[in-house]
Amino acid sequence: MTNLEEAIRERAYHLWTADGQPEGKADVYWLNAQRELLTETVEGSGSEAAADAAPVTTRPAKKAKVTGSGKRKARAA
Repeated sequence: MTNLEEAIRERAYHLWTADGQPEGKADVYWLNAQRELLTETVEGSGSEAAADAAPVTTRPAKKAKVTGSGKRKARAA
């Protein structure tokens, strides 16, 4: 068993016991624990990668040319 599986199993157990140990919902607790742990892993690795990356510089967007207001003058009858 990998460390991730062990961590998921432990977290799922804690979630299950906190909810009063309901029967027949092991998959729900496993998936919730898996989601929590993977989210923490992704967020943690994302912040490290951002710290190592060079700063990104952007140029201001070009202004769009406006050729007319689209309104037409009403003709007098």
